Amino acid sequence: MEENEISNDYKNIYLGAIILLVLGLGVMTFLWSTKRNEAKECAYINLKYQDTLQGMNKMLKGYIGDMSTDLKSDFKKMLGTYDRLLEKDASKADSLNAQKIKIQAQIEKIEKLQRSKNFSAAQILKLKEENESLRGIMRSYVVQIDSLNTLNLELELNLTETTNNLNRTTEERDQFKQEVAEKMEQVKKGSKLNAYNFNSGALKSALKAKPTTRARQAAQLQATFTISENPIASSGKKVVYMQIQGPSGKTFQRMSSYLMETEGGSVAYTEKKEIDYQNKAIDISIYYDIRQESLSKGNYKVNIYCDESLIGSDSFTLK
Repeated sequence: MEENEISNDYKNIYLGAIILLVLGLGVMTFLWSTKRNEAKECAYINLKYQDTLQGMNKMLKGYIGDMSTDLKSDFKKMLGTYDRLLEKDASKADSLNAQKIKIQAQIEKIEKLQRSKNFSAAQILKLKEENESLRGIMRSYVVQIDSLNTLNLELELNLTETTNNLNRTTEERDQFKQEVAEKMEQVKKGSKLNAYNFNSGALKSALKAKPTTRARQAAQLQATFTISENPIASSGKKVVYMQIQGPSGKTFQRMSSYLMETEGGSVAYTEKKEIDYQNKAIDISIYYDIRQESLSKGNYKVNIYCDESLIGSDSFTLK
């Protein structure tokens, strides 16, 4: 009876372990699927940003009015206008200086928000409304004090406002371009391939493919690895480059023309192989025949490049 109970206990333990394993596999599958969907969404957002940027550039010529994070220059221009009005009519100094104090308060508010980097759309809208209100009050003083030269001041005010709007629009366009560039850089990083699961070393014979750790026995150097699955990477024909460096740091190179372009400039490579990449994981082996070279004892480094980027590294030692 006790043996049956013990047997049942073991069965329950095995059953529990199997259930936990199944749940773990389910969670891993779910996380993998989520990351894959996020990568696809990132690529989609990048395309939307590119389309929006093109539209922004087309509309820029006629677009001069919109909310902006920089109203400070407008308020400073108004302060200058009030100084000119004070020169014309000192009798209204109290009321003019009161308006200057209000404008200065708005400038300080903007500077405080800029230092905190905590602008919001609601704050920008409120500042723009206050700007328009104070500008309307200033225009009324212009009419009262400068009635003989109103047209010239109005033209100057309108020209200044238009110029400021154009400058702000250009800044917003540049900021938008920067955001798009950052998104594109994120997509570029996300689309980079990755080489893993390396098996590198030397072989005694190219025909029998028997591995060896002896430098004097090596007839061939090789690297076997897997290139990762990546749903947002470009698909199609790709060239994978293998760079093997000996203990001295020199790259094994059949010809001096064996050079590849990378993000860091031109780099020597040992061998290359063309593959048809269809966004799925793919196993690759690249071989380099030892001919007249003499191999030294020591550590050998293997670097794998694709799409001008280093995608994986490995090492092995020969005695």
